[in-house]
Amino acid sequence: MSRVRVGVIGGGQLARMMIPAAIELGVDLRVLAEAPDMSAALAADRVGDYTDAETVLSFAREVDVVTFDHEHVPQDVLHALVEAGVPVHPGPDALRFAQDKLLMRQRLSELGLPVPDWARVETTDELDSFIAEHGGVAVVKTPRGGYDGKGVRVVRSAAEVAEWFTTIAEDGRPGALLVEELVDFRRELAQLVARRPSGEVAAWPLVETVQVGGVCSEVIAPAPRSAGRLADVAADVAITIAEGVGVTGVLAVELFETSDDRILVNELAMRPHNSGHWSMDGSTTGQFEQHLRAVLDLPLGGTGCHDRWAVMVNVLGGPEEGTLTDRYAEALAGHPTVKIHNYGKAPRPGRKVGHVTAIGSDLDEAVYEARAAAAVFQD
Repeated sequence: MSRVRVGVIGGGQLARMMIPAAIELGVDLRVLAEAPDMSAALAADRVGDYTDAETVLSFAREVDVVTFDHEHVPQDVLHALVEAGVPVHPGPDALRFAQDKLLMRQRLSELGLPVPDWARVETTDELDSFIAEHGGVAVVKTPRGGYDGKGVRVVRSAAEVAEWFTTIAEDGRPGALLVEELVDFRRELAQLVARRPSGEVAAWPLVETVQVGGVCSEVIAPAPRSAGRLADVAADVAITIAEGVGVTGVLAVELFETSDDRILVNELAMRPHNSGHWSMDGSTTGQFEQHLRAVLDLPLGGTGCHDRWAVMVNVLGGPEEGTLTDRYAEALAGHPTVKIHNYGKAPRPGRKVGHVTAIGSDLDEAVYEARAAAAVFQD
């Protein structure tokens, strides 16, 4: 009997972390990487351009289902896969909402979900009017391509993003920016769910995320003070999105908890997500195993926690000299209860090169252990 073959487009750390889950499930994981030395090189049997339809189709012909390490594969390439009869999860109709923030905001509004006040703006005058109507400040986002804080600016005048309007004009086609109210939020949360093609949905506990410079730094699962209504609302919102846009696989919904006790949807990711890394060690079913189950339309696993708390801390940048591996002896000896995940990347300021997870019954202790272990790898 032949093994099921899952093809992952993109060779980053998310594809890398699917490898152990694939091995446990007996799945043959194959990766189309952008370069030979990427994080998922262990499973990269192809190197090529994911924006080239022929390259992607050639890769896809050797697998049973295609999924993704990122959401940047162009729509024409995605549709070429579908037209060739390749199962694609999530599909192009769902991914377009993760690829274009304007489409995402429009669809979430159509579904009646709570989002920040927003508008599509094509001119500086339109942007200045929105800013004036929202207390003299707003958040402007490029609809496509932004991540980890890139393509996002808090502005008090349209002049602060004048070059973005210039880029739109030079594209030679109609374009716009997304502008949103600057939300007065108490904290940031994330709700992960998984959905399989047959419709089954499973949700993990709501988590709290801590951002530093637009990049996720820490995750606490479950989010403190979230039991009851808050957790129920967040799960309902994420499940409504998953069903409303037809997501298959893992969906991450980033949320704001506002100072007046509302929940607002901030961003979407239709793939395993940084806010779900804790689940690899802290949940019955980690997000990477669940993603593979979902895209293969297998029954989803339980999402309960192994202990009361799980704390994930990213290793950002890494050591100024040497590699993460050089610090293993110190980290492992000093923090034997912490799980270390190395992405196989060269250290670089601000780069996500790994993460650590601590679980336990005492939150303060878990936070201390995770932070202290991550600090060993950073100068």
